[in-house]
Amino acid sequence: MAGDDIGRLIYLILLAAAIAGYFFVENRNRLGKTAQQAAIWGLIFLGVVAGVGLWSDIRQQVSPRQTVFEQGQRIEVPRAPDGHFYLTLLINDTPVRFVVDTGASEIVLTQKDALRVGVDLRKLDYLGQAHTANGVVETARVTLDEVRLGPVMDENMRAWVNRGEMQDSLLGMTYLQRFARMEIADNRLILTR
Repeated sequence: MAGDDIGRLIYLILLAAAIAGYFFVENRNRLGKTAQQAAIWGLIFLGVVAGVGLWSDIRQQVSPRQTVFEQGQRIEVPRAPDGHFYLTLLINDTPVRFVVDTGASEIVLTQKDALRVGVDLRKLDYLGQAHTANGVVETARVTLDEVRLGPVMDENMRAWVNRGEMQDSLLGMTYLQRFARMEIADNRLILTR
């Protein structure tokens, strides 16, 4: 430990001792109740520390990750707790999270994701329309220079930017059909090129 760290540790110990001393002096007639409350707060603190320490394991269960098997150009994606499959693709070297949507015909970017991958939203012409469950939305056609999923790379991919509000970008059938095989087994989406 550096000298500053030791000084901070001593300060925190003295501060904790002063606070604990104050509570014991103020509650000397009710020490049993004070000890019980201190134990409860101690357990809450330990629970928070354990939660922070285990967060990476918990996050893996709550938000599972895609696995890429490079030899066979196979990608496996576990089903998320909400029932959807999510893939993270590199679009022009920028990671973009997509919801796999077999009901969508095209790759559809949210405006936020389009901006992140280098699309100038001010220059878009929203001449297209898409019929969604929420009604008709305007779309603008763009060309993505590079789309990469693990070892699989495609160039000059057609995509659309949605003018409406969307939570996630959509990965539709024009991209999914580039794979030789697409299957769902054991709550996993398996794409093989």
